[in-house]
Amino acid sequence: MYEPPRERIEGPGAWVGPDIQDDPSWILGLDDDAVAEIDSALRQVQSKQLSIPFDGADFPLPNLDKELDTIPDRLEDGLGFVLVRGLPRERYTDEECELIYWGIGTHLGTPISQNTRGHVLGHVRDEGKSFDDPSTRGYQTRAKMDFHADQLPVDVLGLFCMRTAKSGGASTLVSALTVHNVLLQERPDLLKVLYQPFNLDWRGEEPEGERPWYTSPMFSYHDGKVTSRVTSRQYFNTVTRYGEELGLTAIHQEALDAVQEISNRPELRLSMDFQEGDMQFLNNHVLLHAREEFEDYADPRLKRHLLRMWIALPETRRRALDPALADRYRYVEMGGIPAKVAA
Repeated sequence: MYEPPRERIEGPGAWVGPDIQDDPSWILGLDDDAVAEIDSALRQVQSKQLSIPFDGADFPLPNLDKELDTIPDRLEDGLGFVLVRGLPRERYTDEECELIYWGIGTHLGTPISQNTRGHVLGHVRDEGKSFDDPSTRGYQTRAKMDFHADQLPVDVLGLFCMRTAKSGGASTLVSALTVHNVLLQERPDLLKVLYQPFNLDWRGEEPEGERPWYTSPMFSYHDGKVTSRVTSRQYFNTVTRYGEELGLTAIHQEALDAVQEISNRPELRLSMDFQEGDMQFLNNHVLLHAREEFEDYADPRLKRHLLRMWIALPETRRRALDPALADRYRYVEMGGIPAKVAA
């Protein structure tokens, strides 16, 4: 069994929401010059008739790139998240937003496949699916999503807000490091449990040759850093279709319940007012994110729609992960979840 560190985690990554809710340091604002650079890069891509995927060199941002280059360090050594705000969304078509977001993402790292459809630029919208279907993932529904990290231990999760919902759908963040500190103080017994392996369902996304379920600790400690792998509850619940013995024990269930209870405390979490044109980048190793259930407009053209990227950082900028996560991180290094069906 892996043991958690016995001391509180200190540093900017172990934040509490109300302390930084109105802190402008996590917003990277785009001024007129930055938007002009984005416009120029977009026109260059269009003039060459490029389509996604294209390289960062095809989307030149000579001055803005210096600010974008600070984002990986801010994710790893700062608060763990950055919101890029100021893109005039109304100026661009949906297709142009995709090109812009992709271009900016390639200046941070390498976008990887997020599903068996081979999507490197994903679409987060209600596809009329239900979490009750074990082949469905949360981003394909309008359901509430509990606090979680995304499925693969990819370095950066990115979201671009194309359109907001008619109501609901608010994004909420909590520092997994702060949750770790609370558990250390209040329930160190459950914190030890979270360092043990848990069984999770791939929910149909397993690569060829892999068994349809996997094991992972919810927390791990390596090279002086704590990494979180807390995943949505559905991945634990449906794993029993491969054997009842794979299901959560009572103590594992209690530990996961404690994580959700702590994460939902108003004094810890941060609410993010997602505006159209916003780009959110999260450190998927230290942050947990959640989403409220939402109601859509009847008009398909107005429905809530986010773009998503999983971004692998360059090797020199990645955190070192515990060997318990190495097997799944190798898929990040290989380009993400291998495609099984046509995109």
